[in-house]
Amino acid sequence: MEGLFTIENLLTLGMLVMLQAVLGFDNLLYIALESRRVEAPKQASIRKWGIGLAVLLRIVLLFALLKVLGTFTKELFSLDIKGVIEGHFNLKSIVVLIGGVFLIYTAIKEISHMMMLEENVNKKRKISSYASVLFSIVIMNAIFSFDSILSAMALTKNFYIMATAIVIGGILMVVLADRITEFLQKNRMYEVVGLFILLLVGVMLLSEGAHDANLHLFGAEITAMSKGTFYLAIFVMVVVEMVQGRYNKRLMAMKGNNPHNGDA
Repeated sequence: MEGLFTIENLLTLGMLVMLQAVLGFDNLLYIALESRRVEAPKQASIRKWGIGLAVLLRIVLLFALLKVLGTFTKELFSLDIKGVIEGHFNLKSIVVLIGGVFLIYTAIKEISHMMMLEENVNKKRKISSYASVLFSIVIMNAIFSFDSILSAMALTKNFYIMATAIVIGGILMVVLADRITEFLQKNRMYEVVGLFILLLVGVMLLSEGAHDANLHLFGAEITAMSKGTFYLAIFVMVVVEMVQGRYNKRLMAMKGNNPHNGDA
């Protein structure tokens, strides 16, 4: 603990908090959407408990990574079918691949639910148990944690600085989770964008897990999606949705002002 509050460490802490905020966006979006699976009065509670338990799990994971990093990167098994699939899988790549598949499944399921318009035909949305949703939030947070923790370890190996950044990031997530959920409820068009962002996150996790496993399919190497590409895709999706929303509003206004509208 000696010399913890030096200028250098405080600057590193600031960078780590910003890193947590940037890399935690997709996690926060997942929590906001996933919390809607429980009853409305319990949604705010499950977001707070989910983030709180996830912060504790992140600190445990951070401690484990610092102590036994080799366990996560040590090869567990390999696949070698010439010309079809080749790869060397470790614990980290397996966890990230499973997380990617789960996110893609969740996003597609929710998108299908919205396309079926179940709410508009008076069918009640299936309510999930508090424990199952809480478990999903905590586990997915752990999977999201790999990137932020490994990136943080490139800046410092000081456990206390990284743990402090995780706690501050968790507090920011608690503050923002309710606001993001309220925004999505008031602006339902952005909920669709959010689900497609989660789908994109799942694809990104798949690419990262495959890259970590040095996976080759039919002779082609799978490379990880860059964060720059990911955030550019998000930016384009949001801009397109905003333009489309404004365009639709103007069309509706023009139809409403047209005196011949609806004439036979």
